[in-house]
Amino acid sequence: MRRADHSLDKNSKIIAGVIADTHVPDRIDALHPDLEEVLRSAQVDVILHAGDISNPAVLQQLERIAPVIAVRGNRDWAFRKTLPWSQTIVLGGVRILLTHGQGDLGNYLVDKVWYLLDGYRAERYLHLIERNLEDERVAIFGHTHRALVLERNGRLFFNPGSASFAVERDGQPSIGLLTIEDGSVQGRIVALPKIKIRGRKWRIF
Repeated sequence: MRRADHSLDKNSKIIAGVIADTHVPDRIDALHPDLEEVLRSAQVDVILHAGDISNPAVLQQLERIAPVIAVRGNRDWAFRKTLPWSQTIVLGGVRILLTHGQGDLGNYLVDKVWYLLDGYRAERYLHLIERNLEDERVAIFGHTHRALVLERNGRLFFNPGSASFAVERDGQPSIGLLTIEDGSVQGRIVALPKIKIRGRKWRIF
């Protein structure tokens, strides 16, 4: 696992925008029309992308808002030489595991079989991520297109859902906001406006 210390001032309040599964342009032509405004309005200090980015231009666009830390997902062939599968970062003195969540190829294929047989079970992903945790207090992941905020065994497991289209909530996309202050961590999900998609484009009008 590649590790990087992206420490910010431990005494300050840090707001991280957390996104995943943008899938631009492999499933949709552009980022959600309201994504930038939501992140700017939240005054995020950093953006964490949990993979399935697809195109490097997505990270460049997000960099205009705040510094971006990202990992690659199972569809991120363009980043195979530049981004790790997972990394541990430090924000406000809090250690955070950032990963896509699909595991290695074997885990990915086994999960596909279980998904076909038994549907979605959050426990499968939580168990896989727990196996890779060391001393991190927060685990951020994506892959499932399902938002999750869960306190478990003294750790926060945080999935922002897909910033383009969710499996649940009738397809409404979402992101997450992670607030770190005085050593405490709070995560919340922010639903993005549901916009119809025609072909591979957002239908604004």
